[in-house]
Amino acid sequence: MTLDIERHYWNQGLTRIAGVDEAGRGPLAGPVVAAAVMFPEGLSIEGVDDSKKLPEKKREQLLTVIERKAVSIGVGVVDHETIDKVNILQASILAMRIAVEKLVPMPEIVLADGNSFNHDTLKFENLIDGDARCFSIAAASIVAKVTRDKLMEEYDKLYPQYGFARHKGYCTREHLEAIKHLGFCDIHRKSFKLESLHQLELEFNS
Repeated sequence: MTLDIERHYWNQGLTRIAGVDEAGRGPLAGPVVAAAVMFPEGLSIEGVDDSKKLPEKKREQLLTVIERKAVSIGVGVVDHETIDKVNILQASILAMRIAVEKLVPMPEIVLADGNSFNHDTLKFENLIDGDARCFSIAAASIVAKVTRDKLMEEYDKLYPQYGFARHKGYCTREHLEAIKHLGFCDIHRKSFKLESLHQLELEFNS
């Protein structure tokens, strides 16, 4: 993972550069979680990559290093009820903004994964596939993913029959079968239509 994008801004005299990413846009249950991470100028961590490309144990190991070496880390959590009210896209943007606004000091620029982040007062750049191209965003993706996974493991203790510790709320055959037999639990996103669940079940069985 290169520092090319960060270096572009360092060369402009900006040193407080934050990467931000979210985890949990796709699941049927649980919150969406975003993380914002800001590092000292020039710092890199070997092994940091898009969290989706890393095994669970590697993500957890890297999280420990990121927490030790970052200037600041912010986390934003938006629950399933808010997701149902405002839709998952707006909830993801909200989580990212909450995460960024928890950084101390505030960044001079935010590098955000995707094409949807916006902020009224901070300079930002949206980067498609940023978690695969930008070190700061990749580090944020690891923090967001590990944080959300831990939350879903806690929910598994409350709703053990759904298997949240294994699938983290994503659409798996196991999860669909649980919904089919037990219905939704309190942390399911009710805005995910039953017709869509039926269609997914058909796709699994095809």
